[in-house]
Amino acid sequence: MSPIAFKLGNIVIYKYSLCMLSAFVIGYFLALREVKKRGISEKFLTDFLFYLVPITIIGARLYYVAFSFNDYKDNLVDIFKVWNGGLAIHGGVIAGLIFLIFYTKKNKVDTIKLMDIAAVSLVLGQAIGRWGNFFNQEAYGPVTTYANLKSYHIPNFIIENMKIGGFYHHPTFLYESVGCLIIFIILLIVRRIKNVKTGVVSSIYLILYGIIRFLIEGLRQDSLMFMNLKIAQCVSLFSIIAGIGLLVYSLKNNNNYN
Repeated sequence: MSPIAFKLGNIVIYKYSLCMLSAFVIGYFLALREVKKRGISEKFLTDFLFYLVPITIIGARLYYVAFSFNDYKDNLVDIFKVWNGGLAIHGGVIAGLIFLIFYTKKNKVDTIKLMDIAAVSLVLGQAIGRWGNFFNQEAYGPVTTYANLKSYHIPNFIIENMKIGGFYHHPTFLYESVGCLIIFIILLIVRRIKNVKTGVVSSIYLILYGIIRFLIEGLRQDSLMFMNLKIAQCVSLFSIIAGIGLLVYSLKNNNNYN
């Protein structure tokens, strides 16, 4: 399967890029509906996302390059070729969170409430964005057999694109995408609970995504490494701990999200 979606003259549009763009656009409109309900202006959200999008892309790219620099040291220009893949979601989330804290404090907007709004859009965006890895044949798991993948009722077009180097691999991108969709549904339900505390949605995201990513990362064959450690698993453990801490804080807080 070609990673190219289409060409406009000399301009090449990649499927990976379209997946990322779709994730941002859908996430924006989902958040826009919510901020209007929570007393946050549309202008604030639009201005916030104007800066957030490039910041998260840069953060995701720098994070990826930092832990796979050997792949780029002989040709530094490749660092800028993000359409070839190589965006680490954890890097994007960390950069985005730092900017969110800065921007909300600057504009006197409730930081944790915006985190709750952003978490729902983020996890849906992750579910969509993972398909960019599919088109670039990234984020795959260990070698398996066609029959085994077929027994999981995985569509044939996915199975065939997971044939890498002559061997079939588990489509861990798909497992994570489905996991993110499940988290998305859970977060939608939670934030509609009457008198749910501010911060509960964010904390559930941190805990559930941390668990899912830790487990799936254990299967991945193309993980970012530091010495013998899978970086994503380390960050996932921190995410789970931070989520538990935020949940405890939120439940003691008197502020309701609704």
